[in-house]
Amino acid sequence: MFRTPFLLLWDIDGTLITSGGASLRALRHALSDVFGIAVFPEGIEYAGCTDRWIIRQIFTRCNLPENEANFRNYMASYLEALPGEIAKPGARVLPGVKALLDGAPARGTVTQGLLTGNSRRAAEIKLCRHGLWHHFPFGAFGDDSEKRDELGRHGLRRARETHGIDFAPKQVWVIGDTPHDVRCARAIGANSLAVATGGHSVAELAAHEPTALLPDLEDSEAFWSIIGG
Repeated sequence: MFRTPFLLLWDIDGTLITSGGASLRALRHALSDVFGIAVFPEGIEYAGCTDRWIIRQIFTRCNLPENEANFRNYMASYLEALPGEIAKPGARVLPGVKALLDGAPARGTVTQGLLTGNSRRAAEIKLCRHGLWHHFPFGAFGDDSEKRDELGRHGLRRARETHGIDFAPKQVWVIGDTPHDVRCARAIGANSLAVATGGHSVAELAAHEPTALLPDLEDSEAFWSIIGG
């Protein structure tokens, strides 16, 4: 059991789960459903980015007006398609994740939340599918800001509102699989634990100088020794 309280802010895609292409299929569906565009644009960065930022890139490449009505309609169609897509083969919880989440309460002073570019509803759809949603009573989501680096302060605020603890930066760990997660942690002065379970290798993540780095989350003791310092 840790004596010092710690706040863990978890990324979702590539860190807790892999969606098996569900998000991209739902985005393709929404583009066709709302705007009648069958050819989906290429060259968009997805990993570590917010839903709204991704949709803006789609609009730009398809020459669609970036107004609130279009954002709202696109997101509604995406969220309508997502449950069916996430239920298809290929979506799964990544190795070691369930053991870590289930074991966190035994540490006594560990608080867990989300810090993800997914909208809150998309996060709920993905994690409910795999029985993980209940681990996270609060989070910072893509609804809070289009800019990933701004999400950390929303996570800290919600942690304070939910648990009444004003976590110091050294007590906070942002856990994710992309350089965006490392920068997001740095933006609030927090620690970053990068895991090479998404699209970035250990070497690629190391170049961004996270506080700590793991190849995956299968070694629970290695994980907790990093958190507890």
